Amino acid sequence: VLSAISNLFRNNLIPLFIFIGGGCTMSLTYLGRLALRNPDVCWDKKNNPEPWNKLGPNDQYKFYAVNMDYSKLKKDRPDF
Repeated sequence: VLSAISNLFRNNLIPLFIFIGGGCTMSLTYLGRLALRNPDVCWDKKNNPEPWNKLGPNDQYKFYAVNMDYSKLKKDRPDF
């Protein structure tokens, strides 16, 4: 048991734990963002059964838009 604990704190394993921990943190942050900001996810079906219908044409819900300026878009769909 003592050798397993001493192997855990070797200097060459510390970067491995840092990168694995950082990757887990970034993936959980992205999953949380998808769960809270994505219009396809509906947490409150009683008050807002179709949240994607309330999105305006200039609402950005993508994580990263390369060449798109959402503030200049016009409405091109009917109201429901």
